[in-house]
Amino acid sequence: MEAKSDMKKELDSYQATLRQFRIVDVPDMRYLMVDGHGNPNTSPLYADAVAALYQVAYKVKFASKRELGRDYVVMPLEGLW
Repeated sequence: MEAKSDMKKELDSYQATLRQFRIVDVPDMRYLMVDGHGNPNTSPLYADAVAALYQVAYKVKFASKRELGRDYVVMPLEGLW
C-alpha cells in the first residue's frame, strides 16, 4: 500500500504565509458539495448537509483505500452557505 497522501501538506495553495500576500495556483480538483441558504448557526439543514458531506467523503476514502490501495487525508470543510 502506498503512503497516505495529505493534500493540505502537498499543495502550495493550502500553505498560508504569515504577513505576506501572494498569488497561488490552485489546480483543478474534484469536490463534494451541497447548496444551501439560511443562517448556518441556526439552520438544522446546514448541520445535516455537513454530516452528509463527511459521510460521503469517508465512504469514498475507505473505498479508495480498500479497492485501490490509495489512502489519503480527508480535506477540511470549506463553505459558502
